[in-house]
Amino acid sequence: MDATNKPRLVVIGNGMAGARAVEEILARGGGDLFDITVFGDEPYGNYNRILLSNVLAGVDDTAEIYLNPLDWYAENGIDLRAGVRVVRLDRFARIVHADDGTALRYDRLIIATGSRSFFPPIEGMWADDKTLLRGIFGFRSLDDCLSMIDESADRTHAVVIGGGLLGLEAARGLQQRGLTVDVVHSPTTLMNAQLDDPAGAILRRSVEELGITVHTGTSTRGVRGENGSVTGVVFADGTGVDCDMLVVAAGIRPNVGLARGAGLTVGRAIVVDDHMRSVDDDRVYAVGECAEHRGRVYGLVAPLWEQAVVLADHITGANPAARYHGSRTATKLKVAGVDVASMGLKAPEREDDEFVQFSEPRLGVYKTIVIRDDKLVGATLLGDVRKVAFLMQAFDRGLPLPPERVSLLFDLGTPPVEVGAAELSDDAQVCNCNGVSKATLVDCVRGGEQSVAGVMAATRAGKGCGSCKTLVTQIVEWAAGGAVAEDPSASWYVPGIPYPKPELMRLIRELRLHSVSSVFAALAPDGREDANSKMGLASLLHMMWGAEFVDEPDARFINDRVHANIQRDGTFSVVPQIQGGVTTADQLRRIADVADKYGVPMIKLTGGQRIDLLGVRKEDLPAVWADLGMPSGHAYGKSFRTVKTCVGSDFCRYGLGDSTALGIAMEQRFQGIPGPAKMKLAVTGCPRNCAEALCKDLGVVAIDGGRWEIYVGGAAGAHIRKGELLATVDTPDEVLTLAGRFLQYYRENANWLERTYAWVPRVGIDTIRAVVVDDRDGLAAELDAAMSKSVAAYQDPWSTPEQTSPDRYRPALPLIPLPRVPAR
Repeated sequence: MDATNKPRLVVIGNGMAGARAVEEILARGGGDLFDITVFGDEPYGNYNRILLSNVLAGVDDTAEIYLNPLDWYAENGIDLRAGVRVVRLDRFARIVHADDGTALRYDRLIIATGSRSFFPPIEGMWADDKTLLRGIFGFRSLDDCLSMIDESADRTHAVVIGGGLLGLEAARGLQQRGLTVDVVHSPTTLMNAQLDDPAGAILRRSVEELGITVHTGTSTRGVRGENGSVTGVVFADGTGVDCDMLVVAAGIRPNVGLARGAGLTVGRAIVVDDHMRSVDDDRVYAVGECAEHRGRVYGLVAPLWEQAVVLADHITGANPAARYHGSRTATKLKVAGVDVASMGLKAPEREDDEFVQFSEPRLGVYKTIVIRDDKLVGATLLGDVRKVAFLMQAFDRGLPLPPERVSLLFDLGTPPVEVGAAELSDDAQVCNCNGVSKATLVDCVRGGEQSVAGVMAATRAGKGCGSCKTLVTQIVEWAAGGAVAEDPSASWYVPGIPYPKPELMRLIRELRLHSVSSVFAALAPDGREDANSKMGLASLLHMMWGAEFVDEPDARFINDRVHANIQRDGTFSVVPQIQGGVTTADQLRRIADVADKYGVPMIKLTGGQRIDLLGVRKEDLPAVWADLGMPSGHAYGKSFRTVKTCVGSDFCRYGLGDSTALGIAMEQRFQGIPGPAKMKLAVTGCPRNCAEALCKDLGVVAIDGGRWEIYVGGAAGAHIRKGELLATVDTPDEVLTLAGRFLQYYRENANWLERTYAWVPRVGIDTIRAVVVDDRDGLAAELDAAMSKSVAAYQDPWSTPEQTSPDRYRPALPLIPLPRVPAR
C-alpha cells in the first residue's frame, strides 16, 4: 500500500489497449480505488495507431491523432511515466523495474505491451545485430512514422514488403509524398487474411490504378546496400528492384519478453483466462495484442475494447462475474482509399453452405456472403460497403435473413439504410476504431448534443479511419428524430470563440482587442481561455493590428516563442533567412562557424533553398542567433515562408526575366507576415519552371515580352495541385502589388490552417480575380493599405528585446533525456 492507503495499480504499456483499459477503470470509479501508474515506452500521450497512415500521407497532423494527451493523465490523477521502459518484472516481490532506475511495487498489474514489427530473416537487411541499414523502417509507432516522413524528403523510390493493410497504407502514404512505390507480397493475393482471390485481384487493380506497382507471389531474398544505406531488394528468382527506401510491413509479433522473463505462461502471447488474468498469477492481467485468449491473439481494435471492458469490470469489482468469451472479428476500413469490409468466412467450407457472389472489376466492386443454417457466417465487401451495417449486425447477432439472399448485398428487400440504422441493436458497435456503440451515440444525443460533429467529438466515433461517418450520421439523425442541428462551431474561426471569422474580426476592431487574453475575456463563453484557439487568435490579431498587436508568450506555441522548430529529440532547428536562395561567402562562413561552435549534428539544404541547422539545444538558441547575425527564415510559423527562385536571366540561357531579383524583392517585402497557414512562393525566369512556381501558394513565371504570369493556389506536398492563373502583368511592380493584394485577401478570408490550395477552389478563381485584379468590390485600396501596415510592422524576431529573457530558453519538457540524433 502507498501513503494514500490505496492499492497501487501499475499498467505497463500506454498504447491503445492499455490506455483504454485505464479509461474503463476510471469510468467504474477506479481512480478512487487505486493509485494508478502507467509506464509507456514512447514519450507521448496515448495516440490512435490506426491514423498513423494518415500522418504518413500528410492528411492528419500528429496533434490530431492523440486520444489522451499528456495533460489528460494529470487531470485524472494518473502518474504517467512517459518514455520509461519497464525492463524486468519481479512477480514474487510484486515490483516492476524500469530503465530509469525506478523500482515500483504494485498490488495489481496490467500488461499491455502490444506488439512489434516483424522483420523476416532477409539477408543484408541489418547493418549489425541491432541496427537496420539506413533507409529501412518498420511501420508500427509514431517514431517509425516520423522517421519515414523525414527520410522520404530525400528519397525517390520506396519498396514496401507486405501487401496487407499496413503495407498498402504505407505504400499509399509514401506515394502521396512523391515517391515511386513498389509493393512486394509473398502470397498471391493482396490482404489475403481478409480477402479471397477475386477480391484481392480487384483490390490489386485499384491499387495499381493509383500508380503503385504490385508484385504478388514474390518473396524477398535479400537487400542490397551501399555505404550503409539500402539500394535495392533481390527476389527469390534473382530479379529485383532498385530503391533508396524500404518499409517492412510483414506482420507483427506480440511483445512477451517481459512476461516470459517473469515466468508467466506464454504461447503466442500471454495466456489469460476469461477475466483477462494471467493463468499463473491472479494479480496480473494482460490486454490487447500481447494477450492470448483461448488460443487466439487479436490484432483488431474492437476485440481490444471488449477485453478492456471485462478487465475493468473485474479489477474494480463493478461486475466480478464479467467474462470475455472471445470476439467475432469484423472489420470495416479504408485501404489506400478503397472501402473494404470483411467478417467471418471468405468462402464456403461445407457442401450445404450458401454462397452469393457479385463482381464488377471495372468499377472496383466485389461482394460475397456465406450463409450456413440460415445464419450469416461470412461476408466480404470491396468498393461498395453501403450494406455493411446490416451485415455486421446479422453476422454478430445471428439475425434472421431475408429469403432473397441478393438483398443482403443490394437494397432490394432489406430495409433502406435509414431504417437499418434504426434497427441496429443498442450494443451494436458502430465505430470499430474507437469502440463506440449505437447506444453511446444515442445517449449522447438524448443528453442534449444535437449535431453530428458534436456527437463525434464527444464519443470519438468517426475519429479513426472515418469509414463509419455515414452510419454515425444516420444514427444521430434517427436519434434526433430528424431534428439534427448544424454544428455552430463548424463556422467558428477558432474552437474557443463562438464567432465566424468576419464577425470575430468586426468585434475585435470595435472593441479594440489587441491581445489574445483580451479576446478571451471579452468574447469567450464565461471568459474561458482555450489552448487550441491561442495560436489562431495570435496570428489573426498580428495580421489585423500590425505593430499594435500585444504579443503574449503564453499565447504562442513553443516554435513561435523561441523562433525555432522543435524536433523529435527535444532540440531545435534554426533556419537563417537566405533571400531568394541567394547567399554570400560571408554568410556561409558564419553558418559553418556556428555549426562547429555549437556541435550542430546536421546541416541540411532544404527544398526552399535554405540551410537548416538541426539539433540546436534550446539554451543555445540566443547565442546561435547572435553569432549568425542573420534574420530568421521563418521556417516554423503559420506565416510567409520563402520565395524560391531559379537562376533567372543573368546566367541562364533560357531566362526571360530576372526571377532572382524579383524573388528577393518579394521576400524582403512580405517577410514574416502572419497568415492562417504557411505561405510558400516562387519566381521562375521562364516557362521551363525550374523554381516550381506552378505548385506554390503564389508563383510567378516570366514569359516572352518581359511579362509575368501570376499563379495562385498550387501545392506539391501531401496534396498535389497546379496553381490557377490569376493575372498576366507587364512589370515586377505590378507583380508585387497583386501578390500583396492576393495574400491579404487570403489572410482576411481563409479559415484557420486553410492553405491556399484549399481556399482558392473553395472561393473560386473567378471571384478572387474579380476582387484582386479587377477591384469589383472596391476593396483594392483597403487590401493594399492593410498589407502595407503589416509590412511596416515587421521586426526580425531574433533581434527583439524579449529574446534576452533567460526564462524563455530554459530546458523544459520532456523531463527525461531523449536519444539525441547522432551527427552525420
